[in-house]
Amino acid sequence: MTLQKLDGKTLAEMILQGAHHLNKNSQMIDALNVFPVPDGDTGTNMNLSMTSGAEEVKTVDQNHAGEVAKSLSKGLLMGARGNSGVILSQIFRGFSKAVEEKEVLTTKDFSDALQGGVTTAYKAVMKPVEGTILTVAREAAEASVELAENESDFIPFIEGVVEAAKKSLKGTPDLLPVLKEVGVVDSGGQGLVTIYEGFLANLKGEELPDIDETVSMDEMVSAEHHKLAQDFMNTEDIEFGYCTEFMVKFEEDKLKENPYDEEAFRNQLSEIGDSLLVVSDEDLIKVHVHAEYPGKAMTLGQKYGSLINMKIENMREQHTSIVGDKKKAKPKSEEKAPYGIVTVSMGDGIKKLFESLGATVVIQGGQTMNPSTQDLSEAIKEAHAERVFLLPNNKNIIMAAEQAAEIAEVEVAVIPTKTIPQGMSALLGFNPEADLETNKEEMSNLMSEVKTGQITYAVRDTQIDGLNIEKDHFMGIAEGKISATDKDALTTAKTLLNQMIDEDEDEILTILTGEGVDESDVSELESFIEETFEDLEIEIHKGGQPIYAYIFSIE
Repeated sequence: MTLQKLDGKTLAEMILQGAHHLNKNSQMIDALNVFPVPDGDTGTNMNLSMTSGAEEVKTVDQNHAGEVAKSLSKGLLMGARGNSGVILSQIFRGFSKAVEEKEVLTTKDFSDALQGGVTTAYKAVMKPVEGTILTVAREAAEASVELAENESDFIPFIEGVVEAAKKSLKGTPDLLPVLKEVGVVDSGGQGLVTIYEGFLANLKGEELPDIDETVSMDEMVSAEHHKLAQDFMNTEDIEFGYCTEFMVKFEEDKLKENPYDEEAFRNQLSEIGDSLLVVSDEDLIKVHVHAEYPGKAMTLGQKYGSLINMKIENMREQHTSIVGDKKKAKPKSEEKAPYGIVTVSMGDGIKKLFESLGATVVIQGGQTMNPSTQDLSEAIKEAHAERVFLLPNNKNIIMAAEQAAEIAEVEVAVIPTKTIPQGMSALLGFNPEADLETNKEEMSNLMSEVKTGQITYAVRDTQIDGLNIEKDHFMGIAEGKISATDKDALTTAKTLLNQMIDEDEDEILTILTGEGVDESDVSELESFIEETFEDLEIEIHKGGQPIYAYIFSIE
């Protein structure tokens, strides 16, 4: 059987098989992730990104190859996670641009598209590194040129592309010293090969075995080797500590004041971090950068629109966890840092969120366990900084925070945050290059732009603002005021969200789930929100907070 024309239906089936094969082998690809600094898991990030692209492909009802490629590109851009996921999205973005007008593809068209993908991906990376997914994509695309000149049948053509990609992957340790030292191939390159293998398997009507059956043992790595790979660097040597990802949704009024220039924006970000990727289309900018101050990168992005889909990970914490060092990363210097941030949290999940947003010290506290003035004073000292911002995140802690600020030996500014969402929003306004008063004003302004909702339970029967509340029933609290009640937590949550969300103004809903909340309830609540508020972006985190089943942040 020969196949000389690739239509939309066949291309869609190839993409779905590529995504499926990547999904089956994402854990093995994670184990190969030894790129110089810990930056999430390559297999997981590529899998989530490709899955998003595949889901978009499923929505195409036309037998048009260009439309299928375009939908893959759109889904990948929206779902891209991590460095590898963003690069993957750019490979298929360039692929899509090359074939968007074509109803069917020849091998020559496919080759042109692979080359277009490489050009777009290299352009998106500030400092391209060879021995990575970029190399595998480029060398496979280069091989496809000669293949297309001599082969019009897609099956042998894709076979040749896969073989070229595998050969390139095998050579990645010769280009990246860390790979050679550990004895593994590049994880992102392996992910791309896995996708291409899925393409070929679909064309041939074959089922593919998992990677561990197709790759020789000396091309793989165990979890123990993964740990050893991270031993090649010390935690304190990580210059830029936070893996920062966010998207900017363009806003016309901001663009009039600050016209968007992708290259100029990329250059600005390159001055505050590394491992930089910036990609954009007519609606969005997607950013991945390793930065010491994530808020500064986000502030640069806010000049062009609103922030969505933010994710920040503390790579120093990741590194110490991988190498088995349970102690905190050693400070680079005994000298005090210019700034420190102390914030109050409740629940391990929320504590990690605050740390990922740049908090220096996080005190566990909350509604029933308010930290004392002394607790806050000790936290200020622990921050070891010349100037400290203190975020109480609870109205009952503000006075203690102000007292701690008065007796501190360093300059302390209290940001009077009353809720966890206000604290998270305020942290995004911190700019390490601004003075204390400017930061205080900006952080205070941002905290007022978020709405807070909470679901908790009643400890006694009562009547408030016309609501009859029964003991042990749930209460929905909007901006400190009880406005909903029911014996069921989910019903209360739905009522509260209907009251609080303004579809014309609100864009992002962040949900922090409390300890003991059932995953099935969370899924049901998410489905309700998606059906009721179609344009609302939803982020869900396991906060682990006591007392409150759900905390909602609406902005």
